[in-house]
Amino acid sequence: MDIFEKIKTDKGNIGQYQKQAHGYFSFPKLEGEIGPRMKFRGKEVLTWSLNNYIGLANHPEVRKADAEAAADYGMAYPMGARMMSGQTSKHEELEKQLADFVGKPDAFLLNFGYQGMVSIIDAVVSRNDVIVYDAESHACILDGVRLHMGKRYVYQHNDMDSLKKQLTHATRLAEKTGGGILVITEGVFGMAGDLGKLDEIVALKNEYKFRLLVDDAHGFGTMGSTGAGAGEHFGVMKDIDLYFGTFAKSMAGIGAFVACEEEVCDYLRYNMRSQTFAKSLPMPMVMGSLKRLELLRNETSLRENLWNIVNALQGGLREAGFDLGITNSPVTPVYLSGSVPEGTNVVMDLRENYNLFCSIVVYPVIPKGQLLLRLIPTAMHTLEDVEYTIKAFSEVKKKLEDGKYSKTQMANVL
Repeated sequence: MDIFEKIKTDKGNIGQYQKQAHGYFSFPKLEGEIGPRMKFRGKEVLTWSLNNYIGLANHPEVRKADAEAAADYGMAYPMGARMMSGQTSKHEELEKQLADFVGKPDAFLLNFGYQGMVSIIDAVVSRNDVIVYDAESHACILDGVRLHMGKRYVYQHNDMDSLKKQLTHATRLAEKTGGGILVITEGVFGMAGDLGKLDEIVALKNEYKFRLLVDDAHGFGTMGSTGAGAGEHFGVMKDIDLYFGTFAKSMAGIGAFVACEEEVCDYLRYNMRSQTFAKSLPMPMVMGSLKRLELLRNETSLRENLWNIVNALQGGLREAGFDLGITNSPVTPVYLSGSVPEGTNVVMDLRENYNLFCSIVVYPVIPKGQLLLRLIPTAMHTLEDVEYTIKAFSEVKKKLEDGKYSKTQMANVL
């Protein structure tokens, strides 16, 4: 079959809903100033769908730093990849400050989180090495693992017995190939909100010989006593061999970094293909990230307010009888029972009649018959926002249980 013909007939698990979903349930347009209230289809909505955890997206100092850097440097400087002509002292300064914040000897600045994780995995393992990774790892980890030319083993999510079993297999194989073992997990799992068992994984280093790569996209800036991440939360940052964080969440920007020992960082600088062959991160992004990191470190009231909102939202939802799973991070999943069509009717009711915008996750991302409404609290939300949301969710849940959304077709978006 012709490649294009195949694409036209098989649109993928999510793409199969394209005609009904596009522009509303998928690829929606939130407009206006980034914050708890934005415009959706011309109407103001209370939004819980932005990864702006600390509220830096519209912080006046951040806006000022972004604007001044754009005026001073433009969006083009520096031109070229960093190895060739795109290096600046500000890129180096940001790396130094990031390393210091997370307690690592060195850090390497990356253009994007997704691309960066794929490229880290590609760079650090050879065909003789073995990868062992968590079954619920983010797509960027899965794509990186798929590029690996050697063997890989997957362990059941956060199941240490399963991990030990796979490490036993990996150890036997690595002894034959002469390679090493890389274990990959997340600090905070972005869908369910639970934490990777970093303390228990690190403890296994006494029994098995492996290196640990942690994707802490949702933990960096939110977890730990200073916001340095899930490694700090568990007190094991020194035992994480490769610590990966992004700017897309708590830093409300673009970019990422990997922090590790100096020799490994130098190796990545010269061997990560996504950076070697890509244009350097533009100066406004770098200067803006320096300001964001400064605020992340010094404006502790922002993180404190985030957790006040998190505790109020999650505590209130649980008290109202909602199932939030096992989240112990700001990520707030609300699990309901229902079909895909029912889920779309729930979301449409929330958006059209309650002016409340949140994301929905349905099969095949989660099991059939289950719905997940994913809320992302931020430091900019208020307790009034929380109270209103719990009331709206309670009313919608009752409608769902009473069969008010029971339809065989997805909601018809006008």
